[in-house]
Amino acid sequence: MKRSIIVAGTGTLVLAAGVLSAPPAQAEERTCRGTLGAITVDNLRVPAGASCTLNRTTVKGTLKVERGARLATSSARVNGNVQAEGHAHVYLYASTVGGSVQLKQGRTASLWSTSVKGDVQSFTNRGAQVFSHNRVDGNLQCKSNVPAPTGKSNRVGGNKQDQCSRL
Repeated sequence: MKRSIIVAGTGTLVLAAGVLSAPPAQAEERTCRGTLGAITVDNLRVPAGASCTLNRTTVKGTLKVERGARLATSSARVNGNVQAEGHAHVYLYASTVGGSVQLKQGRTASLWSTSVKGDVQSFTNRGAQVFSHNRVDGNLQCKSNVPAPTGKSNRVGGNKQDQCSRL
């Protein structure tokens, strides 16, 4: 009788360990080519060379813009970060970003009347960067861009740094 209790107890522990080690649920990533309207998605990716327009779209996670891709938003909401590296163009208009905006080693970008809870970082881009009438709760950081970014009337909660110090 003791033997069966021990065996049953061991089986229960093995079963519990299997349930506890189940893989975590992953957020779905959607690819954008073309236009998305007033829908909600988990994570969004604009693939290399593609163009994506977001009109009143909500992204619950991260929005990634890949090499040579183009992104335009109007009244969009991104709860996470906007990450663009090697992009052709990023245009955020009257939108809200719950994280940071990172523009790295790309071409042109424009943020106009957009609210960013984190930082805006524009590093080593080769094209016009325009930042005007934005609210940035973190820092506005610009470095090694050619030409230097332009803009005006940005309200920044942190610091305006380097090339963005006068914006």
